[in-house]
Amino acid sequence: MTSDIPVPVSRQSAGIHGPLEAKAWETSTRWSTTLKEPHLILGIGELLWDLLPEGPQLGGAPANFSVMAGRLGNHAVALSRIGRDDLGRKAVELLNPQPVDASFLQVDPAHETGKVTVAFVGGQPHYTIHQPAAWDFMELSDEWVQLAERADAICFGSLAQRGAESRQTIQTLAAQTSSSCVRVFDVNLRTPFYSSEVIQESLELATVMKMNDAEVPQVLALLGLPGFEPEAPGHLRLGAERMLEEFPSLEMVAVTRGGHGSLLVKREEWHEHPGVPVSVADTIGAGDAFTAAMTHYLLRGADLAALNEAGNRWGAWIASQAGAMPVLPEAVRAGISATIEG
Repeated sequence: MTSDIPVPVSRQSAGIHGPLEAKAWETSTRWSTTLKEPHLILGIGELLWDLLPEGPQLGGAPANFSVMAGRLGNHAVALSRIGRDDLGRKAVELLNPQPVDASFLQVDPAHETGKVTVAFVGGQPHYTIHQPAAWDFMELSDEWVQLAERADAICFGSLAQRGAESRQTIQTLAAQTSSSCVRVFDVNLRTPFYSSEVIQESLELATVMKMNDAEVPQVLALLGLPGFEPEAPGHLRLGAERMLEEFPSLEMVAVTRGGHGSLLVKREEWHEHPGVPVSVADTIGAGDAFTAAMTHYLLRGADLAALNEAGNRWGAWIASQAGAMPVLPEAVRAGISATIEG
């Protein structure tokens, strides 16, 4: 049942930063001493509610990414579309205290806010993604284009491109960014919501690709590229190198391996991280935190070892907490940042 209560998305149509701007970007980075203002980082795609056994939690990979990017001191903007309903209103209420700019969210009068039923099997989440949802109908607004033209980084995935309208909006925005913009394609293969065309088109736009180890052979197969036997030494690195050979605009491939760390591959170098041992509460949002931290330090010129350390530290912390947007005490944020930055 939907409600007629207006969703209070502040200043969306005016294209002005939301009310969070004054406080959201207070956290400073010690990585780049020459940084004069926060980087503008966009996360575009699905904003939805994860319907968990213990109750609903707000999520969606781009939203999780944006919140973490904001927590690291960037001007992070969540770009998505919600329904004019109670879940949409509650989503905005939950995002308001977070260090993320939600003022550019679109409100759909005809479609409901997205929902995903989540069940856990062996500690790993399994998703039933309901459709259609408001985020399937994201529109290419002038305000969004202006943001894309100024963005230092943009992160987009495959799931939000299941609908033709959102697919066109996402790809057009990515193409509107500057040549220096970091364009992160976060592969998120959720059956049946992906295709070889979406993967191909997205990789032609991306400068960075992130996927998990199970997705490497799937992506190679979708692209018609020969794969490697899982038993072959370095098969994940070889798969990443094949992506770099196939897509000239791609500069780096990131492969996450759950609790076993991650692999970062460029054309001239690569780096492997063993992971950070933690007691896992749930893994929802851990990969998104990895991507946000990696992007944050990539914009600051960090080397592969530092990128890997940042991604694993923040991914592990999210995995140790319940939900994708847990409360982050300042002492914890400062401690993890100090560990990463040495």
